[in-house]
Amino acid sequence: MGDETSRESLLNSDKNFALLRCVSHAYDELHSFRRWLKWLCVDQSNAKTACLSWFVFLVFAILIPALSHFVLACSDCDNRHSRPYDAVMQLSLSGVAALSFICLSFFIRKFGLRRFLFFDKLYNESETVRKGYTEQLNRSLTILFIFVLPCFAAESAYKIWWYSSGGTRIPFLGNAIVSNTVACILELCSWFYRTVVLFLVCVLFRLICYLQILRLQDFAQVFQSNYDVESILREHLRIRRHLRIISHRYRTFILWALVFITVSQFASLLMTTRSSADVNIYKTGELALCSVSLLAGLMIILRSATRITHKALSVTCLAAKWHVCATINSFEIVENETPVGPVAGNRVFPVSSDASSDIDDAGDEEDEMDNTRFIPSYAFNTISFQKRQALISYFKNNRAGITVYGFMLDRTSLRTIFGIELSLVLWLLGKTIGIS
Repeated sequence: MGDETSRESLLNSDKNFALLRCVSHAYDELHSFRRWLKWLCVDQSNAKTACLSWFVFLVFAILIPALSHFVLACSDCDNRHSRPYDAVMQLSLSGVAALSFICLSFFIRKFGLRRFLFFDKLYNESETVRKGYTEQLNRSLTILFIFVLPCFAAESAYKIWWYSSGGTRIPFLGNAIVSNTVACILELCSWFYRTVVLFLVCVLFRLICYLQILRLQDFAQVFQSNYDVESILREHLRIRRHLRIISHRYRTFILWALVFITVSQFASLLMTTRSSADVNIYKTGELALCSVSLLAGLMIILRSATRITHKALSVTCLAAKWHVCATINSFEIVENETPVGPVAGNRVFPVSSDASSDIDDAGDEEDEMDNTRFIPSYAFNTISFQKRQALISYFKNNRAGITVYGFMLDRTSLRTIFGIELSLVLWLLGKTIGIS
């Protein structure tokens, strides 16, 4: 009775500890991140901030772009100040920003920021994973602004030139200079807000994927220790479950972002390749900048997803190498009463005398999960061949990674997407300017 009571109390304490990790505190790991979300007007932690967030979204993502296109753009501008591609640019950026904002609002409202970023699951992870994930969280906003600020600087230069050189003459505030200044600031704020919302969702996806990469790297260490097969299987099942959760949460965003950005690029290509199109830096510079921003966001998502799949495949390769090394060691022990060193007499391939030189030559091409080093034999002497073989069969038939409605996002899928996009581009160019 005493043992059962103590076991029950330990289970309850573990549950209480897990729940304590889910509670948000004023100065927890997400404190600075929440402060930045409030400054960016995307915080929806309560009803007040949610209303403010939606109001800012409607103003900067819908109202200002519409006014800019229908009111501020002059119809009698000279050749350099006309904006024939403004509609495509505004619809593309506002459409993807709306998709990003709606998905982000849904994530935070349904799961909460702490649960959405998997901070409530970190109590089960090692100190290395927790530290690495927290450091990556602190770097996320830096990565966000690395992508946003160059685009914003280029957009600012274009807008300042456009308004200062006589792009519009609508003195809606009674003075042309003041009107142009206010209109320029509003348009720049709208551009900045929409690109921030887009890259914020992409960077958060990258952050969540980085956590799973850390977990896979930490999981790879089990093959260096004397773990049993059941423990390895349970941990891998837990990682696969979290990857499935990420896939289900982000699959709608990834699919529609791919559709919107593809349609945007083809609309831009169709308009700029018309026989009557006048293409120069003054007219298409803003459209090109919008395209670069959208493609950069899509690149962040696809690269993060493929890195996850690559690491998961590396685990399968590492497990296969672990099985081979264990089998070789087992046969050597059976054939010899005690383990002996390699016999060089009948060896066909030479063995390097300096193993460290190969590792140094590899540089960054190898890591702890994907390398050519043998696994020491002490790590698997107690695991039978049948158990190892069953585990390898499980790894081969249960691939882990980010999926979109069952479609695995790996390097093969990226080549498929690229091939489809390239085929459509060549078809469109063939129909418009005769390229075949």
